Order: sequence, then structure tokens, then C-alpha cells
Amino acid sequence: MSSTELPGASAAAAVTPTLSAVGAAEGEELRSVALPGLTLTVRSRPPERTALPPALFVHGLGGSSRNWSALMPLLQDVVAGEALDLPGFGDSPPPDDGNYSVTGHARAVIRLLDATERGPVHLFGNSLGGSVATRVAAVRPDLVRTLTLISPALPEIRVQRGALPTGLLAVPGIATLFARMTRDWSAEDRTRGVMALCYGDPARVSEAGFRDAVAEMEHRLGQPYFWDAMARSARGIVDAYTLGGQHGLWRQAERVLAPTQLVYGGRDQLVSYRMARRASSAFRDARLLTLPDAGHVAMMEYPEAVAQAFRALLDELGGS
Repeated sequence: MSSTELPGASAAAAVTPTLSAVGAAEGEELRSVALPGLTLTVRSRPPERTALPPALFVHGLGGSSRNWSALMPLLQDVVAGEALDLPGFGDSPPPDDGNYSVTGHARAVIRLLDATERGPVHLFGNSLGGSVATRVAAVRPDLVRTLTLISPALPEIRVQRGALPTGLLAVPGIATLFARMTRDWSAEDRTRGVMALCYGDPARVSEAGFRDAVAEMEHRLGQPYFWDAMARSARGIVDAYTLGGQHGLWRQAERVLAPTQLVYGGRDQLVSYRMARRASSAFRDARLLTLPDAGHVAMMEYPEAVAQAFRALLDELGGS
């Protein structure tokens, strides 16, 4: 993929404060960034001091900027952190062009960074957000200081069994059928199912954390475009997995210039632990953290360990 396929935005962003339907964690602020054909909700945590380098956090399929609420306060003394809701997720409405491909999501990230002039940033990505962040770093190296990827969704020959429903969701009509079949499922039941799939040990989730997750699930299900965003984004992942040549995600990983921190969980049911070795070889300046008891969302399960790895990366680079 050439850099011209992911153009930046030259128009200034219109920024307004906003309120999340499920609220913000203590110390967080929310705002809406309006771009031509695209509106993004951005969650931020004011840094402890001025002039800290910026960071941007990108969530995975079905997630939101809240997925980073445990990690962000652990880093607010070293970065000015912001997390976005990708188009169609969290509190961000669908994109006008209906583009939920990995390229489309990457374009949204680039347009945000260009419009707000925050780059280069320390870029974090989980799962789908990891593939999006990889593409951004490959085609716009000027926007990325470092890259931290937590269970990135990169192509696998032998797909994890737990990831098969995501592939099925990409089949036209399946999302609508599944929505009808599960219309009587409660938000609590759905949340328990997601946690069983994404966490190495769901018992680590506090009662308050579970209540917050249920509230967010109820909010998602109340959005008329929820299943469409899920299905189209899942299709985007499948399509990205099948691309070869310079468009392929592994080829783009090899093009990433930014120092990269990789994080993989030993109990991940969606991204194979085996891929850690391949990723370490693909990214030219990579460091690897493996967490044997973590699942797919280490930044939510073991935020202290992820924060420590990032701090070590910063120290290695002289704190920039």
C-alpha cells in the first residue's frame, strides 16, 4: 500500500465537549471531533505536567476508548494520552462513506492526527486496533514515535478457534441472523460471554468493572448501527488477512520504522500466542512482553505490566 491510499486531512477539526452514554472514568474528559464525513469521540486524561509527548490508543473490534481507562492513568506522568472511539463504535457515529475496512479505520486515525496536529504520537493498538496502528505506522511514519501492539490482529494461517465467530460474522447476513437469534439474551449474559472469550481469567474483573461493562453493552445494543459496524469491521479484518504483496499486513509490519513493543497473552483465545515469535521477527525494532496468564486484552487485565513495558521502552529511547 502506498502512502497516498491513506491521505491526511487538511481541514481543521471542529472540537466540542461531549458526554458519553456510559460515562467517563474519574479524571477523564470526552470531546467530539468533527471532520468532513466523520465524527470521532476522543477520551483524554489530562497529563500531570505540560509538554509531555502525546499518545493515542486504538481499541479492538466491538470495543471502545473505555478499554484503555485502566492503562491511561498509569502513564499520565509520561504521556498526554488520548483514546478514540473508532467510527461506529463507542460514542462515534458511523462514517458517512460506510468504510469499516482496516484501511478505513486507519484513515480515520490519520485524519484525526493530521487535523489536531498531535503527531508524532506514541501509538497503542489492541486486536483490530493493532492492525490499524500497524497500517498507520507503515504508511505515515511521520505520525508515530513508538508503536505498542497488544494482541494485534495480524494474519494467521491456523486461526484460533475462538476467532472463528468473528470470521462468520463477516459473512453477509450472519450478523442480522445472530442478532435475531440472540435478541432475548440479557446484557449481563452477553458481557459474561465476551469476558470469557477475551480475558485469561474473567474472575479478575471487579464487580464495579462488570457493572460498567454491562452498561456499555447496553449502550452498544441500543445503537441501530451496532451490528452493521461489527459485521463490516469483521469483514474488514478478514479482507486484510487475505491481502498479499505490499498491501499485506505482514509486509507493512516489515516497513514500520518506529520502535515497537509487542504484548501477547498466553491464554489469548483470539490471537495465537504462537504469533509472538513471527511478530518479533517482522517488526524491525521490536521488543516482546509475554504474559502467560493474560488473554486478549492485557491492557485491561494487567495494565501495570503493560505500563512497565512502555516505560522501559521510553527509558531506552531517552524518555522521548
